[in-house]
Amino acid sequence: MTDLSGAVWRKSTRSGDNGGDCVEVADNLPGIVAVRDSKDPAGATLAFTPSAWSTFVAAASTHPTAWPMKVT
Repeated sequence: MTDLSGAVWRKSTRSGDNGGDCVEVADNLPGIVAVRDSKDPAGATLAFTPSAWSTFVAAASTHPTAWPMKVT
């Protein structure tokens, strides 16, 4: 299990006032990018390598109509 106690979480830049339907990302930890549901911060998290996260962000940015939110 990955220690996320030092994670600095930030919300999607497009989260706005949409009722909380957004994700939070922590990319300040060495070798990991963590993602969680902003409505359930104590719940489950997904962990990606920085390379895998960069690939996902690039794909989401290249095909924005395929994603309901902006990923940054």
